[in-house]
Amino acid sequence: MYLLQILRTIIVWGWSPILLTILAILGAIYEWEIWVIVSSLISILIIGLIMAVIRAGERRLESSSMRLRQLTGYFNRHFTGTSSLSIFAIIDTLFNLEDPQLWDWARACDMSARLFNTWCDSFTDRLESDTRTGRFRVYLHIYLNELWLLNNHYYEFVSQFYEIAEKIEVSPSTKDQYNRFVIEYNTFVQNFRELIAELKKVAGTEIEPPSAKLANELSTTTPVITSQTEEPKPYQAPDRQGHYL
Repeated sequence: MYLLQILRTIIVWGWSPILLTILAILGAIYEWEIWVIVSSLISILIIGLIMAVIRAGERRLESSSMRLRQLTGYFNRHFTGTSSLSIFAIIDTLFNLEDPQLWDWARACDMSARLFNTWCDSFTDRLESDTRTGRFRVYLHIYLNELWLLNNHYYEFVSQFYEIAEKIEVSPSTKDQYNRFVIEYNTFVQNFRELIAELKKVAGTEIEPPSAKLANELSTTTPVITSQTEEPKPYQAPDRQGHYL
């Protein structure tokens, strides 16, 4: 069995050099004309180079497909569901503040989180199913577009929370939780950008890398507001020139 695998590897990857060698030996034995030998060798060499380029492209595409599956799993595990780094878990901490308007927004986000988590679970299940059946590469463009859409919708919640946290005073624990999320999320976005750029080359996708946006980090220091008091002016005696007491 192991010998058959070795022979198969030699045939798949080394058929061109083997065939060139055989033709050269046969040409020398049967004294073929030189132009026949040369033209045959050049033809085989060109075909071998073309197939080598095709195989290299397939390997790059296979590597990109694997990275897409890995990034999808990373996104689903770290930023959705019951993860403490989910933006929805961070938004839930706003219920600790005495602000009914924020509560209404947080409750709306909680409803959106349920739909978003269902979407992510369905996306992951379909991706894994098509990977097992060998259809993943057929739908590579579709899966890349869907992960891009998922991330863009997710970023909307991130940016909304950041805008709110910049205007009101949230607890230090919430800030710390959000900033830890930003580190993990921006690492994912940077890897996603690199994958998008790679797939534009090997698969001709149309998504631009900067369209996956980075999250902003919250400042951990509270700005000190100082009130400027006007310095008292020195007393000036009234000008009595030209007047009599």
